[in-house]
Amino acid sequence: MSAETTAAAVGTAPALEIEGLSVRYGRTHVIDGLTLAVPRGSVYALLGRNGAGKSSLLRVLVGQRPAAAGRVRLLGEDPWTRRTALMARVGVVPEEPDAPSEMTTVQLCAFCARLQPRWDPAAVAERLRRFEVPMDRPFGRLSKGQKGAVMLSLALGHSPELLLLDDPTLGLDVVARDAVCREVIGDLADRGTTVFVTTHDLRAIEGIADEVAILHEGRLALGGPLEALKAQRGESLEQMFASVAGTRAGDARVREVRS
Repeated sequence: MSAETTAAAVGTAPALEIEGLSVRYGRTHVIDGLTLAVPRGSVYALLGRNGAGKSSLLRVLVGQRPAAAGRVRLLGEDPWTRRTALMARVGVVPEEPDAPSEMTTVQLCAFCARLQPRWDPAAVAERLRRFEVPMDRPFGRLSKGQKGAVMLSLALGHSPELLLLDDPTLGLDVVARDAVCREVIGDLADRGTTVFVTTHDLRAIEGIADEVAILHEGRLALGGPLEALKAQRGESLEQMFASVAGTRAGDARVREVRS
């Protein structure tokens, strides 16, 4: 295979691939046989109630824990064995903002700049300015919305090819939630960055996502391009979520729609 053919194949391959993934804690399965693919340049939303397994999945995707079974590839790489190399190409925003409480925003930016060769200080400063984050205030004294804005800005500081967001609007007020959504729509979509976001905030994600998947009791209950799903089922995203994630245990069936 020529170098050109290999490059073309890499460029068209999904940014994120999950095949038959199972995650368990002891004897409890939190993810069971999950398979999905995230197209490059798309905004892909994994929806589910609290406790559906979304955060456990993110821990596997960022190489924090191994899968019990199945296969995961981020940008063609195994996150468990290639975590260090992948973090130069992937941005991560955890559910709970996590940074040393005594460090100011300026200090956090300087620290991250030393870790990332591709760090763009001007872009980070501009993003923080739009979010109206105080640069000289310790992280521990910021509001939850400001902390989330800092984490998002730091995650994007090296212009990642893939951004992983774990319930980024959880606990935010309407203004802060809308600011995060505008950032995803206005900036990342324009740059072609692939975004994989887990959330149960349907209102925030409706105008952002190209594709959605609904996780119910650790299994994929519904998935595909959002507009195709809505047209096929004649339901809004909220109605789809209620009918799938609101069923009794074992009632949800796996369905997938392709464009």
